[in-house]
Amino acid sequence: MIAMSRYLLLLTVLLSAQLINAQGLAVSDTLGIPRNYKPEFRRERNHDLIDKEQQAILSSDGKADKLFTPSRNEEINFMVTKALITKVDNIQYMIETDDKFDHRLKVNYLHGLENLLRFFNQNWKIKSDKKVNPLNLAVIINAYEQCIEKDRKNESIAEIIHRLSFDAGTNVINAGLFDKNPGYTIAKNDLVLKYCLLHPELTFFTLSKNPDVPFADSLVRTVAKKYPRQLYDYAAASNRLANLIRNITDDPFIKSVVRMAKSKSGQQYFPFLDNIVNEKMTFDEIDAAKDDSLLYYKLLVKTQMDYVGRAVNKDTAFEFKSLTRRLEEKAKANFINVINGLHNERNLDVRFKSIQPLNAQELYYLAVSSDGSIYTSSFVKGVYPLMMKKINNRGDSLLMLLNFDKYRKFIKMSAGFNTLDHFLASFPKSNKPGEEDPANTLMRAFVKNLEKSDGLEDGVDVADSYASIAETLKPVAVEMLKNIQDNYQRNLSQNNKKGIAIYNILSKLFLSADTTQKINLTKELGIPPVYEVPFAALAGDSGRVAVQLFIYGDKDGIGVFPGLISMFSNANWKIDGSNKQWVTVTAAKGKPVSLYMNRPLPEETGEDAKAQEALCSYLEKNKIIPTVTINRGHSYNAPYTIEQMSTASKIVFMGSCGGYRMIHDILEKAPDAHIIGTKQIADAPVNNPFLKLIMEKLRTGSNIEWIPFWQELGSMVTDKIFEDYVPPHKNLGALFIKAYKMAMDEKDENQ
Repeated sequence: MIAMSRYLLLLTVLLSAQLINAQGLAVSDTLGIPRNYKPEFRRERNHDLIDKEQQAILSSDGKADKLFTPSRNEEINFMVTKALITKVDNIQYMIETDDKFDHRLKVNYLHGLENLLRFFNQNWKIKSDKKVNPLNLAVIINAYEQCIEKDRKNESIAEIIHRLSFDAGTNVINAGLFDKNPGYTIAKNDLVLKYCLLHPELTFFTLSKNPDVPFADSLVRTVAKKYPRQLYDYAAASNRLANLIRNITDDPFIKSVVRMAKSKSGQQYFPFLDNIVNEKMTFDEIDAAKDDSLLYYKLLVKTQMDYVGRAVNKDTAFEFKSLTRRLEEKAKANFINVINGLHNERNLDVRFKSIQPLNAQELYYLAVSSDGSIYTSSFVKGVYPLMMKKINNRGDSLLMLLNFDKYRKFIKMSAGFNTLDHFLASFPKSNKPGEEDPANTLMRAFVKNLEKSDGLEDGVDVADSYASIAETLKPVAVEMLKNIQDNYQRNLSQNNKKGIAIYNILSKLFLSADTTQKINLTKELGIPPVYEVPFAALAGDSGRVAVQLFIYGDKDGIGVFPGLISMFSNANWKIDGSNKQWVTVTAAKGKPVSLYMNRPLPEETGEDAKAQEALCSYLEKNKIIPTVTINRGHSYNAPYTIEQMSTASKIVFMGSCGGYRMIHDILEKAPDAHIIGTKQIADAPVNNPFLKLIMEKLRTGSNIEWIPFWQELGSMVTDKIFEDYVPPHKNLGALFIKAYKMAMDEKDENQ
């Protein structure tokens, strides 16, 4: 098979060369350069520059020798090298000795040859859609010679360029010599067309740079339906391409998009593009709803359900994703943010007044559109109970109405908010002997066919759901794990690489929750343990654990700081407050543990930032590496903590509002971090007990086992905001993505 591929590659190169030489051997192929040949002194430098480019190409493969090796095939490398050396030398000689060329023309053609080789060398290794295929070098050199022959007679080079591939033709044109040739414009336009055919997704961008090509109108019509968002954006511009698009009036699709693009309310119309084009909806219907947030949201949901129903039948609507994005934006802006903002309102009728007019389907989309941003109380006390009430407490009926759209997202959220048990209980029991209950069928589908999903979102939802299910619904968790393993075997038998990776990772992640299984995730998946951080991993080679706490000099930071200090005013700890910019707390008993806290100096003058910088410098100078990072401050300060935190952090506590949404940013800085964050309000009633408990665990040399740790912390905290704090073992989605990328990279390398 390897040998066959080798000769197929050689045949491709030979055929390419044959196409360009269809009229027979080029003049340069029959030349013999005399040994005593020497160019005229006025042009010696031109020849030297060409020789320099030849040598640069010979060296560009990584070896400064006399062989250019862009492929693994020796015959092809020989042919390409021969063209680079012998063919180019012959063309140089041909130009130099041509008795019809005057000095100026000889210089021009020699300079063009130099440019030709330089462009090739600059573009054969780049990773770009403008890359020149190195196997085309012989074809490019041959074409350049033929273009010289045409150009000297003032004949068009267009046909020569037309026979070339885009990259080869572009290389020849960029010799910079033929811009006055009668076929130059035709050749350039031909290359524009070839590029658009190769990269249809870049057609509008390319036409915006070349609006005068004669086929612009046809290309717009060809790609319009495939890239309606681009059509909209370019139609809304103020340039020649926009005018061309707006002048197409006989295409209903383009005409509809142009109308949207010209309107101030274009973004409001665009999600409904498919229904408008297919005359299922009119602009007037949207106009009647677009200025009313409730009516507009209802229209979005209605259209989403319509499009989902069509997708089930393999009929994908134009800009379906744009509709979904718009739905999510409006759900958050007009409803979720409102009820979240009223979290201190005890009267639930007042707090949830805005969502009362919504039906069950519309409430469902509020939920799945706000994963990561909806507060626990907003879901548990508002959206979920109202949704179930309006569907007569029949979860199965709701999902069927929705064609099971985003059901994995909803199950994951229900598990996280401890409503999954109630939701599954709303499904009827099977009344046929031996038939599976619908709730069990749903949970089996929940983990099935993840390899067929676009992207990894469904797999992430399954990963994130498990810890919650394992804690509250043991029988469901047992079946879930069994189904994961069954799907792994199915993908293994089908040799589906994506499926094998997904289900192997999920199986290992879930099994590691049971410490008796002794699953080594670092060995198995290349990621750190999920449910535990060993004390030894935090102590490192020094044997001492360093904890760094970032706090800010606003009113709240200044107010809580004395309480943080007093927390350690006992015989187990020693407090050193001698430094004006930070405080050090060291264990007086037990294991060597130190907590470094910058002082919350006034933020108005930037003193808190200077204190943090000074502390970080001190730690670095003394080779003290924090493995635990604590952030205490408002959400707008969190990025500064992440920027300065130790990359060796194994535990990161984001004691700021919405810290849960910083997970990916934190993992970018500290890839092995176990992260604790909250979906909503962060405050001292949780933050202080966490600091106290983690420091005590470290002082006694305990491994941090998250499930019992979280239960112990829950017994210490009395404030209900604890419900919105998410522990590391419920952040499996981010680790799933990391493990998947590692697994697929490894598979690619082994192929």
